Amino acid sequence: MTLSVYEILLVEDDSNDILFIQRAFRQANIRNSIHIVRNGDDAVAYLAGEGKYTSRETYPLPLLILLDLKLPCRSGLEVLEWLKEQPILKRIPVVILTSSKESIDVNHAYDLGVNCYLLKPVRFDALIKW
Repeated sequence: MTLSVYEILLVEDDSNDILFIQRAFRQANIRNSIHIVRNGDDAVAYLAGEGKYTSRETYPLPLLILLDLKLPCRSGLEVLEWLKEQPILKRIPVVILTSSKESIDVNHAYDLGVNCYLLKPVRFDALIKW
């Protein structure tokens, strides 16, 4: 087993969705480490290397961010807006994973610079095929 060099940051507050995503990664044989934060403020702190996230050895910058829109503290769109204003972080690819089909959310996310906007599947088998 080789260690992952490319980290993924999952910003998700729903425990079931976290488990589904982790399981889907295992099923798809994706071995990248997934770091999880459960609200928008923690996402910003993680990416900024602040508070309990100061150690880049323990909390490395991710190669990819999977971001939910509906989060406690700071919304996914607010996290995305903050991220895209950071010169060192703004090029990290961001994939929105959400249940929101609202065109206003989709348009706003793309206006802010999201790389991809995906709707969360309702069933696990759909997530694997996703």
